[in-house]
Amino acid sequence: MMHLTLVSHHLCPYVQRAAIVSHEKGIDFTRVDIDLSAKPDWFLAISPTGKTPLLRVRDGEGTEHILFESAVIAEFCDEIAPGRMLPDDPLARARHRAWVEFASGTLAEIAGFYAAPDAAGYGAKVEALRLRFARVDAAHAGPWFGGERFGLVDAAFAPVFRYLDAFEALLGMDLVCGLEMLGEWRMRLASRPSVQSAVSPEYPARLAEFLRRRGSHMSRLLGQAA
Repeated sequence: MMHLTLVSHHLCPYVQRAAIVSHEKGIDFTRVDIDLSAKPDWFLAISPTGKTPLLRVRDGEGTEHILFESAVIAEFCDEIAPGRMLPDDPLARARHRAWVEFASGTLAEIAGFYAAPDAAGYGAKVEALRLRFARVDAAHAGPWFGGERFGLVDAAFAPVFRYLDAFEALLGMDLVCGLEMLGEWRMRLASRPSVQSAVSPEYPARLAEFLRRRGSHMSRLLGQAA
């Protein structure tokens, strides 16, 4: 029997993917949060990238294995329990993996958005994000990304949409205006127990404080709004 420990940071969106998939598959794991601004030595000793998530897997013989990269961890969790979250067809499976990567790219754009130092950079990121969301909306089948079954793409986009919740609550900003299918998918994800449990109740307040302290254009807008 394996024992899983998910090394996490309380704001990391990529950790949320692993937590969502584990919940969906009924996989028990221990979650350990670390401070990424003061990474513990034990973490640096076992992490090839110095990033979260990191999954420590202790197998039935007591040997520990280290997995890193959120997409890999999510697929591993999917594979060790019944009920695959990727399509059976190889072409469809490849397509879903590509959209998982697209979700990663969208998270990177969001990081650039909230870190933009000036209004010009901020505006450019707004337009880039709106374009990305339009493309996702066009590809989304409904009710979940691939149709009737919740899958890895859904788990990958749930943390993306959680950022949108924060931007709307703090700034009144709607980055998906007019994208009806995507809006319905987003609300459906927000009500999913696995998505809700992927963060702590303190997450919204912690994220708001993080955004206010960035020293970015968004930080100044948040200061004005307050």
